[in-house]
Amino acid sequence: MMNILKNIKLFFLIAALLMANMVGAQDSRPNILVVLCDDLGYNDVGFNGSTDIKTPELDKLARGGTIFTSAYVAHPFCGPSRSAIMTGRYPHFTGTAYNLFQNSSEEDKDNMGIPVEETYMSKVLQDAGYYTGAVGKWHLGAAPKYHPNHRGFDNFYGFLGGGHEYFPGKYQITYQEQLKAGNKNIRDYLKPLEHNGKDVKETEYLTDAFSREAIRNIKTAAEKKKPFFVYLAYNAPHVPLQAKAEDLKKFANIKDKDRRTYAAMVYAVDRGVGQIIKTLKETKQYGNTLIVFLSDNGGNTDHGANNYPLKGTKGDTWEGGYRVPMFFHWPNKIVGRSHFDFPVSALDLYPTFVQMAKANIPQGKRVDGRDIMSDVLAGTDFYSDQMIYALRYREGYSDVGGRKGDWKITRMGNEPWRLHNLKEDIGEKKNLSGKYPELLQTMVSEMENWTRDFVRPLWFYSEKDLEYWTDGRMPRYDETFEINKLVTHPYKN
Repeated sequence: MMNILKNIKLFFLIAALLMANMVGAQDSRPNILVVLCDDLGYNDVGFNGSTDIKTPELDKLARGGTIFTSAYVAHPFCGPSRSAIMTGRYPHFTGTAYNLFQNSSEEDKDNMGIPVEETYMSKVLQDAGYYTGAVGKWHLGAAPKYHPNHRGFDNFYGFLGGGHEYFPGKYQITYQEQLKAGNKNIRDYLKPLEHNGKDVKETEYLTDAFSREAIRNIKTAAEKKKPFFVYLAYNAPHVPLQAKAEDLKKFANIKDKDRRTYAAMVYAVDRGVGQIIKTLKETKQYGNTLIVFLSDNGGNTDHGANNYPLKGTKGDTWEGGYRVPMFFHWPNKIVGRSHFDFPVSALDLYPTFVQMAKANIPQGKRVDGRDIMSDVLAGTDFYSDQMIYALRYREGYSDVGGRKGDWKITRMGNEPWRLHNLKEDIGEKKNLSGKYPELLQTMVSEMENWTRDFVRPLWFYSEKDLEYWTDGRMPRYDETFEINKLVTHPYKN
């Protein structure tokens, strides 16, 4: 009998040790914090060369990690870029290549969102045991089936539309006035924030509120003793340009009003990131947290942004439209003070995060990016054999761009194709299409093949866009990818 009892005790002891090891293995997986800015310019952070906008907290993280000098998002404006981050797919393959527009009818909203058949990275991480939180701007669908809580996030605090006013004391008054006036079509920018589907009465400047809620998520994960995935999507520095008085004072030397306000908005993000880092250290999660910082697209140069030395602005397929500031920071894994000059894509985040979480991409789920962590650590070029693409639909034509290695092809404004060597000409000034016609032809043909499996957009930004698609004036890829209008002079710009 005594032997039986000893064996039973030994069994439970072994079981307890195995369970402890399993928990330890789960807890050893890294936390993942994505900090996404909205319309942040390439040159609007200190670690990328800004001299007038001070970002000490971001700079410290960037210097302690890996700065990506050639990071691209999958589309040059908000909604499609965010769709690509969450799905790991170019938006043209999922029917989401147009921005969702504001104030849709309830019937329209039910059909306007990222298809539920596309499994978000958040859902994979949630199923793998991560605590998941989304904070800030969503812009991926407002109907219940598209809501963050139904797409893999345990907790959501923010707004569902494409933008918002920043000062609750002002927008809440305007919202109530319009309610009393019987306005049934109130602008999304004025509507209350929500927490898990319920309206909340916010009191803080929105950037500060979103930093606060990110901190709340980090503390919750620590209490639950679970690794976390927190997606912090600031709407700053997207318009409207609105900043706190104390932040504006720090940039009194900037004479241009828009630039000064924009700078103060970026500083508020930096200030919030500093508070988040403090919390990570207090909860002893700092060392094992991968922080990914980036923008959803290029800066809007009409509203205070600076994309120097890149050409173009938000919405363009010039480099300034979709090449963004970005870094990885992970003290336990990444050696600091390094630059990664090879191209990377925001599409790579999905497979990279899934691998880090020791999870699997769902069967049948396609992704267009790659797990890049080992190459980042080794400093090797994993896109040497693959092009990074961008295509934006215009009215009756498309703007396109594709990079492979040091070479970039661009067609903007329905003008002839251009070819640039970005290593020597980051500003896309010297057109080499006439000097290297075979290279141009090869890259254009490769990009045309990329469009073969595109699907018709599920929604359009305007009635005119819909009209163009309906009567056949869009997408006209055959015309987009013809290169008969080659620039023959090798150095003509």
